[in-house]
Amino acid sequence: MLDMLVAGGGYVGLAVAVAVKQAAPHLKVEVVEAAPAGAWEKDERASAIIAAATRMLEVFGVWDEIAPDAQPINRMIVTDSRTSDPVRPVFLTFEGEADEGRPFAHMIPNVTIVRALRGVAERLGISIRHGFSVTGFVTESTRCTVSLSDGSVIETRLLVACDGVRSKLRDMAGIRTVTWDYGQSGIVATVAHERPHEGVAEEHFLPSGPFAILPLTDNRSSLVWTERTPEAERLVASDDLVFEEELQRRFGHKLGELRLVGGRRAFPLGLTLARAFVAPRFALAGDAAHGIHPISGQGLNLGFKDVAALAETVVEADRLGLDIGALNVLERYQSWRRFDTFRMGVTTDVLNRLFSNDITPIRIARDFGLGIVDRLPRLKGYFVDQAAGKTGEGGPKLLAGQAI
Repeated sequence: MLDMLVAGGGYVGLAVAVAVKQAAPHLKVEVVEAAPAGAWEKDERASAIIAAATRMLEVFGVWDEIAPDAQPINRMIVTDSRTSDPVRPVFLTFEGEADEGRPFAHMIPNVTIVRALRGVAERLGISIRHGFSVTGFVTESTRCTVSLSDGSVIETRLLVACDGVRSKLRDMAGIRTVTWDYGQSGIVATVAHERPHEGVAEEHFLPSGPFAILPLTDNRSSLVWTERTPEAERLVASDDLVFEEELQRRFGHKLGELRLVGGRRAFPLGLTLARAFVAPRFALAGDAAHGIHPISGQGLNLGFKDVAALAETVVEADRLGLDIGALNVLERYQSWRRFDTFRMGVTTDVLNRLFSNDITPIRIARDFGLGIVDRLPRLKGYFVDQAAGKTGEGGPKLLAGQAI
């Protein structure tokens, strides 16, 4: 019988398996992933990784492998304007370090993160089974019996669902969600440009939604471009010339001529918050527990915070001789993560509704608010600390760079 079975072999699923196995090598941990082997290599997206998450990756021993592809974000600029405005005034800037020598975030290709986590998982002896999905599970007093798509059955003390925002395992567990659709889609693409970005990230609040320009290595930038869904579908289906022309209108000309690198995709945007994160012998982590608007760039980082909290809960329970799948043990993880997740979900929802419109009185009020924040160093410092993931006393050890 396994101690822990993780359903989902993305960065969150791999990270929770690595965190538990590294801290408790005697525990039997496996990962099942529905996608075929090698599918992860086709992911062209990049993610903003906060300082706290890089500390956890250092504990895993993979940061040195990831670092060459990691672009530090040295400065963040926030503007609020219309697409047609000839000048985009800067209302708010963030800069500084989470700690000495450590920027508050890095931009890293998803493929780099998954490759590094897969490597350390294999070195730790974690089996990763591709092409297998969970078709059902039955929870008993001492075990969870999991059925896979090939007809095989696995018994485990704890099943962790990391199968994405449309989690089938969450539904099987009977966990309800708070869900709504924003009617927006996020277009994700990578561009190369003539001039260096100097590690500056920009977020332009446009009437249709935020347009984020996030720096990558090799003089490239990753875009997360929010549009109403019909417009996003039109743009993704258009030819490169039309797409690049629309892109240049929003991006501006300060980095020179733009060139699309790779493909482009649109992802529907909504809010999904699980009403519970745990059930007997069952836990949700990552997007299976929460899907939020990308306006704050915190989606993956919420998942990594789940990893740190869940791994510490499981490992410390095991050291105390407790049953790692017992509901009273797992409730510590839920209490650790649920409030933070709901707070971030509400924050991103309010920001998106506040900034994704062109109502003049609201525009004046929000720009005034941004200007006030920009003139208060202590308040800006607080926001930088929050963006970097500083947890203070009582936070998960991995996020502070400490082994469990």
